[in-house]
Amino acid sequence: MSSIAIEVRDLKKNYRLGLLRKEIVEALKGVSFTVEKGAIFGLLGPNGAGKTTLIKILLGLVYKTSGQAFLMGRPAGDRVGRKEVGYLPENHRIPQHLTGHTALEYYGGLSGLSKKEVHHRRGRLLQRVNLAKWGNVSVKKYSKGMLQRLGIAQAILHDPQVLILDEPTDGVDPVGRSEIRQLLDELRSEGKTIFINSHLLQEIELICDRVAILVEGTVREVGLVENITQRRQKPMEFVLKGNHDLIEASFDAIDSRTSEQGQDGLVHVTLHTDSQELVNRCIDTLRDNQIDILSIARARDSLEDAFLDIVTSSPPPIIR
Repeated sequence: MSSIAIEVRDLKKNYRLGLLRKEIVEALKGVSFTVEKGAIFGLLGPNGAGKTTLIKILLGLVYKTSGQAFLMGRPAGDRVGRKEVGYLPENHRIPQHLTGHTALEYYGGLSGLSKKEVHHRRGRLLQRVNLAKWGNVSVKKYSKGMLQRLGIAQAILHDPQVLILDEPTDGVDPVGRSEIRQLLDELRSEGKTIFINSHLLQEIELICDRVAILVEGTVREVGLVENITQRRQKPMEFVLKGNHDLIEASFDAIDSRTSEQGQDGLVHVTLHTDSQELVNRCIDTLRDNQIDILSIARARDSLEDAFLDIVTSSPPPIIR
């Protein structure tokens, strides 16, 4: 059995614009990536990058021009496969005359559930999204965060294996975002695959295993968050305890360095070198000089830093 939940191969989508429909816009230009089952995957990109088009193709709402897309081993848009997908659209609108309970009945019916099945599930589900006391309350009285949590509840009501969430924490306060992250983490631990499209890079960095960065219809970067945030070489930072002169002598092999001794007596040394061999040699010398190494860490970009660097950099040359 495949361990891949979502697979996209050389996906292309063209739109014809203008009165004579002669102008062609390439929304997607050969997009490829995979999402493992049980992972949380983030799709990032500036406005107009093609993210919404990609999601619509995965959901079967838009036809691709060429390439392939699969969800749980079935072609995107396949009716049987769509039953395994839960979807929370961006800026979703729940009819204002509904309550939490009747909204779940409405969306459950669209997912093929009977009222009996919805009644059996809704109490536990609303409790899970912290809306247990709001089931009989009109959604008119719900805050933005409550509406987002109810939207997630409808997306998981039919127990899908894949969740596609478009801006799930948009407009939600920090407490609400934390609650949503906790819920998504629980769903991941249950084996659900979660595909998130979001502009909130800090949220993506906190919850996602892997991300893809889409720019002008092409994937510029895809991989583990920690790998993408370390894509540029950064200084190595040491926190040390011991004789200051011996510490300085331990780093004689590296010219480009800074050191500072704090009021607590600890020495902070920053090395500017790409050579892991030199760093290893310094560590050996520190140990020989009986210096206590309290911490060693490679400074890293935030996901926002890496994202901006990728988006604003020139794309690699196309080899034909």
